[in-house]
Amino acid sequence: MRRPHEPHLVAGRSTDRVESARLQPACMPDSRHRHTGVLRSYPVTSRSRARRLADRLTSRDRAILESLQLVRLATGQQLGRLHVAAGLPATQARKTRAALQRLTTLGLVVRLRRRIGGVRAGSNGFIYGLSGLGQAVLDLGYEPARRHRRVSETKPAFQDHTLAVTEAYVQLVERDRAGRAELLEFASEPACWRQFSGVAGELVTLKPDAFARLAADGYELSVFLELDLDTESLPTISRKLEVYRAYWHTGIEQARFGIFPKTWWLVPNTRRLDAVARTIQRLPDEQQALFTVCLTREAADLLTHVLVEGGAR
Repeated sequence: MRRPHEPHLVAGRSTDRVESARLQPACMPDSRHRHTGVLRSYPVTSRSRARRLADRLTSRDRAILESLQLVRLATGQQLGRLHVAAGLPATQARKTRAALQRLTTLGLVVRLRRRIGGVRAGSNGFIYGLSGLGQAVLDLGYEPARRHRRVSETKPAFQDHTLAVTEAYVQLVERDRAGRAELLEFASEPACWRQFSGVAGELVTLKPDAFARLAADGYELSVFLELDLDTESLPTISRKLEVYRAYWHTGIEQARFGIFPKTWWLVPNTRRLDAVARTIQRLPDEQQALFTVCLTREAADLLTHVLVEGGAR
């Protein structure tokens, strides 16, 4: 932990001057999207149409679009927790439905066919993503005009993992609102990736699922997040640990930001927690300190607790 620098990134957006390395994603060829299937290129959207739509948006509309730009996919329930937090639950649900229906009708968000929690979940269970037109609205003012990407149907496993990252973000925002800690920055893939040269000079990309920066009582905590759904083999986990170790050895992160973020492995159950912990324990002692593992449901509370405890010392 360290004392935070000013100015800060607030919830992934710049409030003043910031380091460009924190804002720019790693170099990504379009072929990456063909492998994941999450996004697909299509011609630059007419800026005049984007401007007309931008003039019709409320502050809540724009905030929803910005959240989808940040996390890529979110359920109606998650977006409601982010942007319609006040009022009775029934009122929150009604306002969330109205806002998402409006943005869907305008063509600014895409609603996927799959619904989390089945039919009983209602509209809260629908999964939403930012459309190319929605991205064009957020890109107004940027020059030159960029190619925009629209969400397409993806495999459930990919959606589940992306939504797990979104849930981590939502929970940290909720702790921020409760005054537990200030969320200074959150970046998901690919904005949180890091690139460096390997031992043979090859380009290596470290791909955490997210990066978060929090502060409390004048102290700051930076972490890489790995959202584990118990779908990867332990040898795969070991290989990823090796990439983290290699990046740590470069000293790039430490030189830029004065600290190397600890990597928090968030896992769904105690069986998986024990397995990942044993994998980490095979590392030399000093390298074990780069990682920690906890249950996903406890992560947001543990992160804020660690930060507050560190500030108290």
